Amino acid sequence: MTEPFGKRLTEAVAARGPLCVGIDPHAELLVAWGVGDSLDGLRRFTDGVVEALAGSVSVLKPQMAFYERFGARGLAVLEDAVAAARAAGALVLLDAKRGDIGSTMAGYADYLADGHPMQVDALTVSPYLGPESLAPAVSTARRSGGGLFVLARTSNPDAGTFQLATAGDRSVAQAVVDAVRGYNTPDQLWSELPADGGVGHAGGFGPSLGSFGVVVGATLPELDVDLEGLRGPVLAPGLGAQGGTVQDLRRLFGAGQAVVPTVSRDVLGAGPDPGALRAAAERWAEALSA
Repeated sequence: MTEPFGKRLTEAVAARGPLCVGIDPHAELLVAWGVGDSLDGLRRFTDGVVEALAGSVSVLKPQMAFYERFGARGLAVLEDAVAAARAAGALVLLDAKRGDIGSTMAGYADYLADGHPMQVDALTVSPYLGPESLAPAVSTARRSGGGLFVLARTSNPDAGTFQLATAGDRSVAQAVVDAVRGYNTPDQLWSELPADGGVGHAGGFGPSLGSFGVVVGATLPELDVDLEGLRGPVLAPGLGAQGGTVQDLRRLFGAGQAVVPTVSRDVLGAGPDPGALRAAAERWAEALSA
């Protein structure tokens, strides 16, 4: 990857819209699809989602845990799917929520590195061992053109127990946002525009978008972190089955933030028929663009 993630994300959103679809093959969904909770079922499910959606959705977000539960063979399924999704034009955000220190974090970050057998476009990471714990991932992302989404204010109901605890004069969640803001330094932002100047500028996407973003849930009763000057994308989970709506996105983030809304069960539940999967994703895409 030679272009920074922020640029590739902006171009994908301009061409396809901002929707991110999670690939979450949990046991109940595999059974509901009629493919069975097995390695073969995992492959059939994953291939079906990628074939149906990778040609039209901006971002696909496989959840690492559902592949790791099948061991090395499950990871082989994911490796094939990542390559197929990227070949079809989708960006792949690996939802692994990795967080550690030193060489261990550098090892996790290698999913972003050129030459990795399962290289992805972006990775979710946890900051709760301190800002320095993210340094190896930030370094790898800058070197490879990858992106990071750092957990800040998540959509699970009890997230505030830790995330809204105060650290000095700010919440822990705000301290995370402030740290990520510092990664999107001016020298890390891309500025090239196409000849027609047409790369999307709507909703905060454009030549000032950095490659380092945060995760902020779409189910929050109010936005209790300050995203001003973040200059990076916001991954907003919680739409659909968790109760979040397009109206919640607009209420929380307004029109000026580069938001990547993510939907999983409300799209995946339409399978296994590929046409039904595409139709479910298109309904969300249309609602987001209305």
